[in-house]
Amino acid sequence: MDSSIISEESNHHSHEHTHDEEASKMFGFIVFLLSETFIFLGFFTAYIVYKTANPNWLPAGVSGLEVTDPAINTVILVSSSFVIYLAERALARHDLIKFRQFLMLSIAMGSYFLVGQAIEWSHLSFGFTTGVFGGMFYLLTGFHGLHVLTGILLQILVFGRSFIPDNYDTGHFGVNATSIFWHFVDVIWIVLFVLIYIWQ
Repeated sequence: MDSSIISEESNHHSHEHTHDEEASKMFGFIVFLLSETFIFLGFFTAYIVYKTANPNWLPAGVSGLEVTDPAINTVILVSSSFVIYLAERALARHDLIKFRQFLMLSIAMGSYFLVGQAIEWSHLSFGFTTGVFGGMFYLLTGFHGLHVLTGILLQILVFGRSFIPDNYDTGHFGVNATSIFWHFVDVIWIVLFVLIYIWQ
């Protein structure tokens, strides 16, 4: 048999194996995200129930939360979803320079959000143990902040792996999974922003 035919068949089977492996990994990742979704849904439900049952549940001396800075942070975080999408598209075109640039911008935007949240926390007049509201506020925003940090670390990881020669030639599972996780984090924050800051 012609060696070129053998080589072509070998490459075909290798490509099929890689595709099946990435599909299996993505399925497991989606299951993981679903489990995270249910955790957040439980927190959302608890928040709504407690707030509905206690209309005046804000801590003593607190009339409401400042919205302007969190709104700016929200716009920046949500916009980063578009930026990481552009990074994905650049990688699909094998444009590693653009991929790295967009990824660095997304990392910077996520970091800005975390710093903004830390600054907000430092200026609040209530703590984690200040009634049910204080506990729910820090639990929800803190748990989400942990996911933002995780997303940033994942982006740093896939950014670093882009410097490994031919690393992304056989598949982009890590990048795609990181992007999906980042979109998930952004959607969760939109819900949190409406519940905590808009519905006061």
